[in-house]
Amino acid sequence: MNWVHAVFLGVVEGVTEFLPVSSTGHLILASEWLGLRGGAVKTFEVVIQAGAISAVLGLYWPRVRSMGGALLDRGAPGARLAVNLLVSFLPAAALGLALHGLIKEKLFGTGPVIFALALGGLLMLWVDSWFRWKGRGTRELDSMTARDALWIGLAQCFALWPGTSRAMATILAGMLIGLSPVAAAEYSFLLALPTLGAAALLDAVAGGPGWVRGIGWSAAAAGFLTAALVAAATMRGLIRYLNSRGLSLFGWYRLGLAGLVWLTVR
Repeated sequence: MNWVHAVFLGVVEGVTEFLPVSSTGHLILASEWLGLRGGAVKTFEVVIQAGAISAVLGLYWPRVRSMGGALLDRGAPGARLAVNLLVSFLPAAALGLALHGLIKEKLFGTGPVIFALALGGLLMLWVDSWFRWKGRGTRELDSMTARDALWIGLAQCFALWPGTSRAMATILAGMLIGLSPVAAAEYSFLLALPTLGAAALLDAVAGGPGWVRGIGWSAAAAGFLTAALVAAATMRGLIRYLNSRGLSLFGWYRLGLAGLVWLTVR
């Protein structure tokens, strides 16, 4: 893998990780298009996911610091948010740990990704039309209960299927319990910290002590920085977009991409 590959995949990760379009699905398709396969690609995905995580830490550091303070003081302002994120994290963590090998073996391919992209696109179009009829929620993060968090956590389990999109599952679930689109998106961003962090750690441990050497330190650094910068810009852009727009654009994009890939790989 050279630095051009690294930057390209870093951009793909940064743009798609927090949009409801599936970063895993896009990375699988992009890697196939570049002719990149094997352990080096899997290793690199860990690196660029770490870059995306660092973007969340940078943009939401006050909230992260507040949750850290809750470890020492249960009455700290971030205590409820920390508990909610833990509740949301556990279902997908348990299921992902149990099915990790099976998912990697059976679902990391073009066919399953096309199916998930198309089904998710149809779901987003349906939900968007439903919100246009009923109206969007107005609840903020501070109003969330543990039950709300569990609902979002169960929805996140569907994102274990590549192409579904963790962001789509969690944002839609948040909006369906009455969160405002912006609050649902911000909760999805914060939930990426334990979810992506645990997934990256699991893959890094499985790769052994020399896991980065397979791609080279320069490529790893280029991918990490690119993913971090692009992810930060994408999160800011999504928040501005959701303030005034719906979700249909992402639904149509998913359907279009699924159709394009299906025609290409037949």
